[in-house]
Amino acid sequence: MQKILIVDDEESICEILQFNLEVEGYEVEVAYSAEEALGKDIKSFSLILLDIMMGGMSGFKMAQMLKKDPDTASIPIIFCTAKDTEDNKIAGLTLGADDYISKPFSVREVVARVKSVLRRCDRQPRPGVQMQESSSRTEMDGDSITYNGLRLDLLKHKCYIDGQEVQLTKKEMEIMVLFLRNSGRVLSREEILHNVWSDEVVVLDRTIDVNITRLRKKIGEYGKFIVTRQGYGYGFDV
Repeated sequence: MQKILIVDDEESICEILQFNLEVEGYEVEVAYSAEEALGKDIKSFSLILLDIMMGGMSGFKMAQMLKKDPDTASIPIIFCTAKDTEDNKIAGLTLGADDYISKPFSVREVVARVKSVLRRCDRQPRPGVQMQESSSRTEMDGDSITYNGLRLDLLKHKCYIDGQEVQLTKKEMEIMVLFLRNSGRVLSREEILHNVWSDEVVVLDRTIDVNITRLRKKIGEYGKFIVTRQGYGYGFDV
C-alpha cells in the first residue's frame, strides 16, 4: 500500500485530506509542522502533500532538505498552499515539486493529482525512451539555475545565454525552469500542463508545441537540448 504524508498546520485540512485519501486506499499519516514531519521515516512515504507557510520551518525549506538527501530526493512532492504567486510557483518548481495546488482547493482535484503524480512515478521507463546521461550538469541554488552558458535568474525572471539576456514570455520561462530542474527526464504533456498551465481551464496540446518551438528558437544552440520523445513528451538533455 502506498503511503502519503500530509504536512500542514491546519488540522481541518489534514483531516479532510486524510479521510478522502484513505477512502481511495492509501495509507496516510499527518504532521502539523515540518519539524514533526522530519521526525518521521520520510523515505517510507510514496508522496508528500506539503504546505508552504507553517509556523517554524517553511515547506520550501523542508522540500529543499529532502531534495538534497539521496534517501529522500526521489519522493514526489505536491505543494498545497495559499501562496499562488508566480514567484512561489517558480520557486516550488525549482525545488523539484511535482505539482502545485492553490488553496482553497477541491478535494477531488487533490485526489486526482495525487493519483496522477503517483502513476507517473510508478511508471517504469520503457526501452527506447531513456535519455542519455548528460556530460553537463545543471547547477541550482536558491536564486538561479545554470546549464553551461544558459542561466535562469529566478528572482528577476530572466534568461541569459553567455551573459546576454534572452527575452522569454512568462510561460516560456516556466517551461525552461521545469526542463532544467528535470534535466535528463522525459516530461509528459500532462506534467507540463499541470506545472505551467495549472490555472488555465482549457489548454490544447498545440499550445505546448507552439511554446516549445518558440523556446527552441529563442535559446539558440541550447534549443537542440530540448528533445521530443514521440508519444511520451519532451525533455532537456544532450
